[in-house]
Amino acid sequence: MPARHALDDSFLALPLRALADAALARARALGADHADFRLERIRSAAWRLRDARTSGTSDTTDLGYAVRVVHGGAWGFASGVDLTMDAAARVAAQAVAMAKLSAKVSRAAGSDERVELAAEPAHPDRTWVSSYEINPFDVPDAEKTGLLADWSARLLADKGVAHADASLLTVQENKFYADTAGTSTTQQRVRLHPELTAVAVDPVSGDFDSMRTLAPPVGRGWEYLTGGHHDWDTELARLPEHLAEKMRAPGVEAGSYDLVVDPSNLWLTIHESVGHATELDRALGYEAAYAGTSFATFDQLGTLAYGSPLMNVTGDRTAEHGLATIGYDDEGVAAQSWDLIKDGTLVGYQLDRRIARLTGFSRSNGCAYADSPEHVPVQRMANVSLQPAPDGPSTDELIAGVERGIYVVGDRSWSIDMQRYNFQFTQQRAYAIRNGRLCGQLRDVAYQATTTDFWGSMTGVGGPQTYVLGGAFNCGKAQPGQVAAVSHGCPSALFRDVNILNTAAESGRP
Repeated sequence: MPARHALDDSFLALPLRALADAALARARALGADHADFRLERIRSAAWRLRDARTSGTSDTTDLGYAVRVVHGGAWGFASGVDLTMDAAARVAAQAVAMAKLSAKVSRAAGSDERVELAAEPAHPDRTWVSSYEINPFDVPDAEKTGLLADWSARLLADKGVAHADASLLTVQENKFYADTAGTSTTQQRVRLHPELTAVAVDPVSGDFDSMRTLAPPVGRGWEYLTGGHHDWDTELARLPEHLAEKMRAPGVEAGSYDLVVDPSNLWLTIHESVGHATELDRALGYEAAYAGTSFATFDQLGTLAYGSPLMNVTGDRTAEHGLATIGYDDEGVAAQSWDLIKDGTLVGYQLDRRIARLTGFSRSNGCAYADSPEHVPVQRMANVSLQPAPDGPSTDELIAGVERGIYVVGDRSWSIDMQRYNFQFTQQRAYAIRNGRLCGQLRDVAYQATTTDFWGSMTGVGGPQTYVLGGAFNCGKAQPGQVAAVSHGCPSALFRDVNILNTAAESGRP
């Protein structure tokens, strides 16, 4: 296990405690029932190359703080950037004023609902740093662009590759939190996302297609690109031949097929059909405007047959290298792991402190997060993962059990309705399976189902040797919109009699 780094000295040099004390004291003096203070510094940098030449770079830092209060049964929130004690106290007073206005508006609208928070033990003077070896911000920019250029050149050396795009996104997130209950936490997270895409163009027909690397974004450091944690050499060497085969591949014949889904594709299906659907604010209808509600309503907790008995899904804020892994959330709740789906039945949700109290849970499971100091914390997704079967089969063994099917690898496009129920997904590569053997790639493949039908058709779950932690940097939620990074682990899995569409035929393309 990589050693945990020390907290960034330049962040610790900020007047963290003094600002928090000034803000919280002012909120108490104005009668707040609860107040919390959060100071964040988020550094984000990106490098983009087109055909091995730099096409764009960015390096930004967002620094500020926020005060959130519960006063008179209503939320109040305000933020600032002036790092003085007087300014922090003024921001706290603005948050209290906002709570008073919110309470007045709610009463005028006839609402008697009061904001109350589930209890959480105090966590005084805690520190937490994510697991990584080399902070990418300690690596010279020339080394980053040089590696991406070298990798791009390898792709371009293949005569079938017309263009190559490369990118690297890196984030260092520092956060100090304190509240009136006595919790104070200081945290540091590092994450990065490398990606390369090869483009092929048929000079005769003008047809084109693309294919990108499968390496997921991770909560690791620079060692992910250079330390043997992913076999970049092999993936880059094979990418052009995979793309060339896809360019020659026949279109799929629409119909019902058995489906073996690789973790590089299945993580996204989990994200959309399980991760978002088990956010309890969606299931209650509190989140509806941006990305919908959920079919997995609260009255079905403990009874909804979400999938087959092989389906076991956890929410987890503790997984090493997970993008949603933390020590403490933005309400001072310690990170946890818990069951969402057990033996195919819905048994849990993702919660923040207000939703937990509202629905009778004794404690939040630590799912409050704000993507910047300017934004209020909202209920956000944990690392939601499908568990492997302890003695489960390999991917090859799952394929061997299929007479007529398709093996899908890598995520691409997706579509799902506002209740997280009807969906379809495409992939980077799709292979025909005949009599237990792969028989070449197919084009224009999309699988379509309802959430419960799809997970109910799962008849095989791979073992731990097939498990991969996938994920994304750009999960969106709320209005104003916020973006969060989240991981989803899963093994390979087998699904029977899944509806397969030919996307070219569906869109009217020849």
